[in-house]
Amino acid sequence: MISGLIWWIIVGLIAGWAAGKIMRGGGYGVAVDIVLGVVGAVVGGWLLGALGIYAGGLIGTIIVAIFGAMFLIWLSRLIKKA
Repeated sequence: MISGLIWWIIVGLIAGWAAGKIMRGGGYGVAVDIVLGVVGAVVGGWLLGALGIYAGGLIGTIIVAIFGAMFLIWLSRLIKKA
């Protein structure tokens, strides 16, 4: 249980940090980057799963999480402008 949570936090941190760099922003801080990465992994997995694309393994999980976090960053910036 705890090791799974630590795993999600590590993947979330990597994905949130990478998505912040790709989206040309300074990020939102470590805690929010982790949350964006973890939620991004769920959102990215759901979106790609809906398209019939499934990624496996560590690299696949991180890539899906990065795409999901990028989507969430884009969405949050869009909402901020409105």
